[in-house]
Amino acid sequence: MHINFEIKGNTGCITLNRPDVLNSINRQMAMELQDALDKCKESQEIRAVYLTGAGRAFCAGQDLAEAIDAHGPGLNNIVRDHYNPIIKRIRQIEKPVVAAVNGVAAGAGANIALACDIVVAASSASFIQAFSKIGLVPDSGGTFFLPKLVGFQRASALCMLGDKVSAEEAVMMGMIYRMFPDDKLEEESLALAMKLSQMPTKGLGYTKRALNASLFNNLDDQLDVEEELQTAAGNTDDYKEGVNAFLEKRKALFTGM
Repeated sequence: MHINFEIKGNTGCITLNRPDVLNSINRQMAMELQDALDKCKESQEIRAVYLTGAGRAFCAGQDLAEAIDAHGPGLNNIVRDHYNPIIKRIRQIEKPVVAAVNGVAAGAGANIALACDIVVAASSASFIQAFSKIGLVPDSGGTFFLPKLVGFQRASALCMLGDKVSAEEAVMMGMIYRMFPDDKLEEESLALAMKLSQMPTKGLGYTKRALNASLFNNLDDQLDVEEELQTAAGNTDDYKEGVNAFLEKRKALFTGM
């Protein structure tokens, strides 16, 4: 098994687990990650998702030994069958997905992290669009998400030059949400995911759907999306509980329904 999966409270915890090769992704790991994300989507118990890496790296990207193997899947199949489904799953699951980047995140590893809803990192972590160093193009949504996070000009430079971006720099340029000391990352990031899992996660899922739509819509279309989803959110049990808790001056107990 190249993925460790467990449920803590209402959080589905996924750990990339090939630490001897910096959690680089081969076909088996990609398929296991897709399966773990499917479990998180389908389980009513799981209300938030937590993604991290084992050892000293988050993910070094594609396992190049597999990519250059004459009997391997080939780059076209790797992108189509391994990475594209992972990115689509992360964006389509209507639950918050937290990436805790514990070390280097390079190539597809960086872009899998950036596709998540909230990205936090250890102070020693780094992000590298490493594709240009071997003559390839950023995949796993890199050319889609990175310009929207940091701006077109900076994204262009990072993709072409392959510069290493420290966690501190990533926070400053808006690439990620927060940075924690190395020895606090696991504690703080897991607490963040577990906090999200106790929030009105149906509404958070609608928020995610609205944010996805905003990447393509004009203002009028986005206002229509907000109207539709606000109406849906207003019909949830969590909305009723939130209002009642506010009026009764007590802590709300949300169920994600």
